[in-house]
Amino acid sequence: MPEVRLVGPNGEQVGIVPIAKALELARESDLDLVEVAPTARPPVAKLMDYGKFKYESAMKAREARKNQAHTVIKEIKLRPKIDPHDYETKKGHVVRFLKAGDKVKVTIMFRGREQSRPELGYRLLQRLAEDVDELGFVESRPKQDGRNMIMVLGPHKKKAEAKAEAKAERAARAEERAQEYAQEQESAQG
Repeated sequence: MPEVRLVGPNGEQVGIVPIAKALELARESDLDLVEVAPTARPPVAKLMDYGKFKYESAMKAREARKNQAHTVIKEIKLRPKIDPHDYETKKGHVVRFLKAGDKVKVTIMFRGREQSRPELGYRLLQRLAEDVDELGFVESRPKQDGRNMIMVLGPHKKKAEAKAEAKAERAARAEERAQEYAQEQESAQG
């Protein structure tokens, strides 16, 4: 006669019982008999409200997806003979991406005779890596790839940490604005 190891609704061990007895117990307690470990010998079954179980597991999965941070690779393209002001602008973008917890792929595009001077691109990438050292690290060293030289920078902070920090910062700014507004209202009435 087939048997199952039965677990009660609160996780307590009932023991090894015939399937018919387990089904009878499920009917009496108005619960479902759910097989939780079919490969075990004997199989493990649990008394539970299956609808509630499905709902709770769906909610847990949704919560896990909500808290999951997606790593995004942002790309910045430069030329070896970049103007200092343009370099600062591009560096600002890299800083913003790293602060947000994203990886940055920096590509230097060589044209014509520039291809014979890869050290210019290498020096530029090294300079950029040093300039953003406190926010990120070099994940993959500069590599020549045809007409391009590529380097990947990774953030020191994880995406989730960066998101939480940004949220806290926004809340602090909103609180500050609310206090300023309250003071303005007070002074206007007084």
